[in-house]
Order: sequence, then C-alpha cells, then structure tokens
Amino acid sequence: MERAKNILNASFLWRWLMALCGWFGEQWQRSGIIRWFLHPAGWGPELSEGSVFYKLWSWVRRALCWLYEALHLERLFKGSVFTNTWFWCLMPVMLSPVMPTMAVLGMTAVSYCALLLALVRSRERKLVWTPVNRYIILYAAVYMAGTVFSVNLRTSLRPGLLTVAFILFSVVLMNAVDSRTQLDALLTAMVLAAAAVSAWGILQYIFRFGYQSAAWVDSDMFSGIEFRVASTLDNPNMLGQYLILAIPIGGAKLLSAKSWTGRTLYLVCCALMCLCMILTFSRGAWLGLLFAGAVFFILLNPRLMLLIPPALALMWFTLPKTVIDRFASIGNLADASTAYRVHIWMGTLAMLKDYWLCGIGPGAEAFNTVYPAYSYNGIDAPHSHNLFLQITCDAGVAALAVFLILLFVYFRMMCVSLSREKDWTNRLYQVAFIGGTAGFLVQAMTDYSFYNYRVLFLFWVYLALGALCAKRKELPEGRLLAL
Repeated sequence: MERAKNILNASFLWRWLMALCGWFGEQWQRSGIIRWFLHPAGWGPELSEGSVFYKLWSWVRRALCWLYEALHLERLFKGSVFTNTWFWCLMPVMLSPVMPTMAVLGMTAVSYCALLLALVRSRERKLVWTPVNRYIILYAAVYMAGTVFSVNLRTSLRPGLLTVAFILFSVVLMNAVDSRTQLDALLTAMVLAAAAVSAWGILQYIFRFGYQSAAWVDSDMFSGIEFRVASTLDNPNMLGQYLILAIPIGGAKLLSAKSWTGRTLYLVCCALMCLCMILTFSRGAWLGLLFAGAVFFILLNPRLMLLIPPALALMWFTLPKTVIDRFASIGNLADASTAYRVHIWMGTLAMLKDYWLCGIGPGAEAFNTVYPAYSYNGIDAPHSHNLFLQITCDAGVAALAVFLILLFVYFRMMCVSLSREKDWTNRLYQVAFIGGTAGFLVQAMTDYSFYNYRVLFLFWVYLALGALCAKRKELPEGRLLAL
C-alpha cells in the first residue's frame, strides 16, 4: 500500500488531479449555500418546553406516573425484562426480514409499551429529540388523515394504521438506545440478519426453490435469466431495496473492525449481501447500490471519486454478460417491465390531477378503486411503482411535501454531524447511513418501496439509527443489556 502511494505521488498527473480536487474542495466549503446548510439555527437536543406537544405530553405523563404509583406497579415491574426497551426494539429490527408482517407489528407494540413503562417509571427520563422527530410525527399525522379521507375507508384503515405504527416506531427506537454499545449491537444485528437473508437467497438460486413470477422478467429480451432471488421478502425488487440499506452498514462495520476476526466476519457478510444483490437481477436496486456506494466513498474521502471510472470499467469487464445486458437495458422502452412502469406513471399522474389534494387513501384496494379509470392501455397495477407518486396517492400533496422536508432535514442533520465529526468509526457510520438512504431513494423512483410493509418498517428503522449515529459520540459507552 505504501509503495502504491509513493508511485502515485511521483506521478505529475496524479499530483495535478489532487491539487484540482483540493481547489474544488475549498470552493465548495466556502460556498454560502454549503455554509448555510451546515450551520442550521434553532436545532436543540430536546423538546421545547413551550411547544404544544411538550405541554400535552407533560400532562399525560404526570397522570400516568400518578396512576403507576397509586397502583404500586413498581413491585410488579421491578427487574422485569419488560423494562428493557432496547431489547424489545432489537427483536423487530433483527427479525423483521424473516418474520410475518403481523408478528413484526406485535413486537413493535411491545416496544411501544416498554418505552411508555420506562418513561412512567422514571420521571427524570426525557424524550430524545432530534431535528427529524417533529417531521416524522407530522408525516404520520398527515398519513393518518389521508387514511381517514380515503375513497375506500374500510380497506384503507388496516394499511394506514400499520404504516403509521411502523413510522412512529422510529421515535421509539431513538428513545430506546441509551449507549454506544447498544447502538453498535443494533447495527451488528442488522448486518447479520441481512447476511442470513442473503445466504438463504443464494441457496434459493442454487437449488431453484421459492416463488417465481413470469412478470418479473421479459423472457424474450432476457432469455438468460431463469431465476430471480426473492429470499424472505417475496419479491426481488423488495429484497434489493432491503440490501441497499444493509450493505453500507456492513461496509462501515468492515472498515471500522478492530480485529481480524471482525474483519473476516463482516467481509463474509458483505460478500453474501453483494452476491445476493446481483442474483436479484433488480436493475433499480443495482443502480441504487451504485449510487449509495458512490456517495459513501465520496463523503468518506472526496479524492476517491477519481476511482469511480476505473471501478465501473472493471465491473464492465468482470461481471457476467447477463448482468451487463440487464443493467444496460435501463431506460429501454422495448423491455416490457420498463414500458409497464412508464404507462403506470402516466396513468397515475393523470389520476393525481383530480386527487392531488387528499389522495385516494392507502392500500391496493383504494388504488384500484380509482386508477382503472385513468390507466393507459388497460394496464392493471396494485400501486404506482414510484414511492413519491404513491405517497401522493395515499395521502395527498401535503404528505409528499412533509416527506420531502423530512428527508431534507435528515440529510442536513447527518451532513452537519459529519462535517464536525473527527472519530473514524462515527464518520463511517454516518456516511453509511447517508449513502444507504440516498441509494434507497434512487430505487424508490422506479418502484413503490413501501409496498412490502417490512421494508417500510426497516426504512424508518434506518432513519432512526442514522439519527442515533449522528449523535453517537454523545452517547455513554454503557453495557449491552443495561436495565
């Protein structure tokens, strides 16, 4: 490595490129927009005591604390596992990729109860508040309003309530983690779970078991693709969305590992996840992962941007022809899958001209109550195959606006923390979450990422873990199962 560095430093072209990158970096940092972006005003670590939410919560909490003490419930819960909020949050985070949706909801409900119990038992414990919390709560409220005003309330109520419960779990998770040890354990659990899901997917490909749909691939255009891996997530595109979130965390764990045992473990995990990602044959997921990787390495060290062209060239010459042909077909309207999506987008946009204000309500039944009247070429679809369009369909333009503001605040919070962070491990985690979220949103332009409720759940978990990593240096070291 040192020899390679000396060879590069001896090159005039390399030194010129480094000087050029340094100049651009200085201009970037001096930019007024960048300085505004990285120095937000009015961001506090806790709830404002003058806010309506704080006053309402204080009143409810005092009432619950009085009831807890009046009933002498401390005798019942002292030393109980139900007082360990972190443990009950770990369970759904780790098991959601392999458990049924309703089982994940049940574990989520226990997490809500565990946090409420912890807040009632200790009057001194404060709610953790990050810049994104208010927008998460506001988005959940707007989405619930969209559910209530659905064109088919009976069928929208279940998906609406399920979505809101999973959205608000992110706030519970932020309040459940009390130490760096607990946060790191959650990240490790997420990587190991993703590696297990990937290993199962690879076995599916080898032994050809599991559900396959003829709609997943254009057999005329891609005759070489006989099987697409879905693993435990029922759909290769949803599996790809999940792996976009998990792979950057695995990469951060690999680069921050202190021992060869840890490096070997995370290298194996990353290899399994990347191989499984290839076997999904999901072009949107591949594009999202490439974007996530580019963001990861550029934020880690902007000079690594120079390695992107040779890395892409290497991939072009080393990946199988089936993979290259599949990736090169992105945007080709001759592909049935691409044409199918474009027609759905056109029909959805036509529908939203009439239903842009409040949407039509969540759920495939509500969508298909209205969409057929606007569909192009008589195409049936359970959703709009675009996350941002579907959010507008579900709860109107207000939900889309709040969601976009939430993402802006989230990325701003992460970048502010990254710009001030000196610790190598913290920086790795922060760039991983920035890159993973960005890559997820790239694929979300080609598919409705929240169609699978477990992927929806993991996205909001991801935002919560990213917010925790943004303040990781402020967390005490702690011990794993501190009660």
